[in-house]
Amino acid sequence: MGEQQQVRFPQEIIDEYAALGVDLPAMFSAGHLGTRMGVQIIEAAPERVVGTMPVEGNTQPYGLLHGGASAVLAETLGSVGSMLHGGSSKVAVGVDLNCTHHRGVRSGLVTGVATPVHRGRSTATYEIVITDEQDRRVCTARLTCLLRDLPADGAPAKD
Repeated sequence: MGEQQQVRFPQEIIDEYAALGVDLPAMFSAGHLGTRMGVQIIEAAPERVVGTMPVEGNTQPYGLLHGGASAVLAETLGSVGSMLHGGSSKVAVGVDLNCTHHRGVRSGLVTGVATPVHRGRSTATYEIVITDEQDRRVCTARLTCLLRDLPADGAPAKD
């Protein structure tokens, strides 16, 4: 999967989280599942999140990119955008994910770009377009996240 590269964040976001002593790359990473699947976040801001994922290792029995793998990439990118939109006092929780798969991919790298459709006080919705190395659309997804207040102790609230 190669070396982990540094995620590009806007300076105001770096400053906000640095003041809290938060490790931005760790907080806004692909998480354990995304790491296992080779997801790498390249660029992250509330207005646009970009990430990649290899096809190899993420295929279904016919050798095509698994639709669930596309969903993992989409939810990862949309969640990062939602968390950055919500800021350091919120946590983003995915409540709806819709994926339309347009074409199969057998090899290479796919790239996802998440852009906001709606950024409100309590929800954020992102459209995520996943393309192959020839810039052909592989999947279009939409993710809506609920933005919940982070308790004073910094731990997500338990229901």
